[in-house]
Amino acid sequence: MKSEQLEFERIFLSKYATKSENTKGRAVAIEPCPYRTEFQRDRDRIIHCKAFRRLKHKTQVFLSANGDHYRTRLTHTLEVTQIARTIARALCLNEDLTEAIALGHDLGHTPFGHAGERVLNSLTGHFYHNEQSLRVVEFLENEGKGLNLTFEVRDGILNHTSKGNPSTLEAKIVSCADRIAYINHDINDAIRAGVLKDEDLPKDCVEFLGRTQGERINTLVSDMIKNSYQKPDIMLSKEGSYYMNKLREFMFDYVYNSTQGEMLNLKADRMISTLFRHFLKYPGEVPKNYVFSDNATIFVTDFIASMTDTYAINIFKELYIPKEYI
Repeated sequence: MKSEQLEFERIFLSKYATKSENTKGRAVAIEPCPYRTEFQRDRDRIIHCKAFRRLKHKTQVFLSANGDHYRTRLTHTLEVTQIARTIARALCLNEDLTEAIALGHDLGHTPFGHAGERVLNSLTGHFYHNEQSLRVVEFLENEGKGLNLTFEVRDGILNHTSKGNPSTLEAKIVSCADRIAYINHDINDAIRAGVLKDEDLPKDCVEFLGRTQGERINTLVSDMIKNSYQKPDIMLSKEGSYYMNKLREFMFDYVYNSTQGEMLNLKADRMISTLFRHFLKYPGEVPKNYVFSDNATIFVTDFIASMTDTYAINIFKELYIPKEYI
């Protein structure tokens, strides 16, 4: 029963944990559930929403069409969630809140990964996937009604980027777990794609963090737990932070901003730019369930950002390629 879960939180969670019974609540009050805490309900609402299901067809870094084993935005989300839950459990923080934030943190991500995000930002003057993720759960899902999540989950979704300033330690865990996950699984995918070789990785990073994906994740997770236990903050050691950031910079230089990465950016730029301008010229073609504003730029942006890779490609083909050539 929920009362027993709340009692468990009072007794066993850290004094720095966010207790479910102390949530700042929802924009619209709802009847309490006798079996689930408020953060557990948020987790379930996210898993059952349409935006979550679309993540399986959105690019992480490498187009999924190139193989079945590359990460998608959905598998990235699951890896972030697993890492974040491990850290939260070890620190005696609220695992349910951590899980809900992690599952929802990328719901507003564009097709074609960060390439799509950069294109929409250049076209509109302001677009960031964390803000769009918040817009999804507050407004776009459920035909304009949103998911009505708790303040703590919404705050964590908005502030999961490195520039964010989340109000809970659970949200800080997700922010750190996001970086730990993508740096390491993107290395794995880059090696699979032939963009990198194991021996290309900086030797000092390998010596400190480990040679395999599992070793590196374990090193960073263990480092974070040791340096954050019974403290009012989530942090890595100076060495852990240095080597993780060095590995991240290496990935930007040799993978994300590489020739192959720029080719993906160029293709995404052309396709999304073309679709954006088309629907801005013909806003009546945007499905009604995305038109929640009098501003065409806003609802066209919502529509484009919601697309999966495959949907964007198919719409592009339908609009611009004669059927006899498809």
